[in-house]
Amino acid sequence: ANTKTVLKQSLSDARLEMASMTKVMSLLLIFEAIEEGRLTLNQELICSEYAASKGGSQIFLEVGEKMKVDDLVKSVCIASANDATIVLAEAISGTEKTFVERMNQKASELNLKNTIYANATGLPISEKHFTSAYDMAIVASEIINKYPKVLEYSSLYEDYIRKDTPKQFWLVNTNKLIKTHPEIDGLKTGWTEAARYCLTATQEKNGMRLISVVMGSNTVKDRTEKTLEL
Repeated sequence: ANTKTVLKQSLSDARLEMASMTKVMSLLLIFEAIEEGRLTLNQELICSEYAASKGGSQIFLEVGEKMKVDDLVKSVCIASANDATIVLAEAISGTEKTFVERMNQKASELNLKNTIYANATGLPISEKHFTSAYDMAIVASEIINKYPKVLEYSSLYEDYIRKDTPKQFWLVNTNKLIKTHPEIDGLKTGWTEAARYCLTATQEKNGMRLISVVMGSNTVKDRTEKTLEL
């Protein structure tokens, strides 16, 4: 994770759909905004109609609903919530479109040769939206090294948002490996029909942090086995 040395690879530059692993880049920009003071964890954001309209994995935000940045980030990291991702993207850049421009700018800064983002969530889209296993590992390395706090969120197997309200919502991590293998503490899963089962994982053992990226698996079992093998 810290030297970016590749220990094992196969088709690592192949351009593939990444599904919700897209959110690793979104989270990198979100944590960047928090570090720069453009967002604070206690700040409440209001859900727009556009954010509430996002399908797929979500926390069912209602138009006009207020939620703290901390809970929104938690929802993105644990439950891969698309609606929460868009609320954060709009708070940072005004619109998802402008946020995506920044995602692509950051990809360029990181010298990612096989990555183009068309949205902030990874939801299926007709425009070009792809990455490679190598590029994905670089983005993961960047966020882990600069903003290790992301692992505090991604290592939680479950948590709740809207606590002490009638609408308390249970978040369950989409990365089951963090429950069965405690040393694995992140980072992001992905699934769409086209992308199949994807996982960018990380663990620290004997003082060394490693990152693995598995893309295009036909089953969760295969994705899990490949990750553990790496």
